[in-house]
Amino acid sequence: MFRNIPFEPRVLRATEARLESIYLAAKAGLKGDSLALASGMLPRELRQLHEFDPAVEVAELKGRADSEMEAAEVINAAIANGDAKMAVEKLRFQHQWVAKQQIDINVDQQISITGALEQAERRVLEAVWADVPKLEDQKDA
Repeated sequence: MFRNIPFEPRVLRATEARLESIYLAAKAGLKGDSLALASGMLPRELRQLHEFDPAVEVAELKGRADSEMEAAEVINAAIANGDAKMAVEKLRFQHQWVAKQQIDINVDQQISITGALEQAERRVLEAVWADVPKLEDQKDA
């Protein structure tokens, strides 16, 4: 026996409540499929809404921006209260600052080409020479 199942397609509209749920999920840091599901939609429904209504993208971007603003205010308050570690972290990550690394090398020796040549000449003159047998002599022995 076959039964008729009433089917009513979901209507996708960027209602105020839906935009608010997208905003809150984006503000919490959710992205992609998690953002859609937390907003009460299937991921493909959120993608369709993105295509049809620019207000959806604005709600998502506004949620992310507000979240970033809150975090920035907390960081700035910590820096204003004298948190040096937080100040250094903000410099490193926000402004790509790198602590200066200084290497100091002192070389007290000076190389003299004429002195090196004189030493080489002395070594040659003082060398002990030894007779090295020829390869032909070794074959005969």
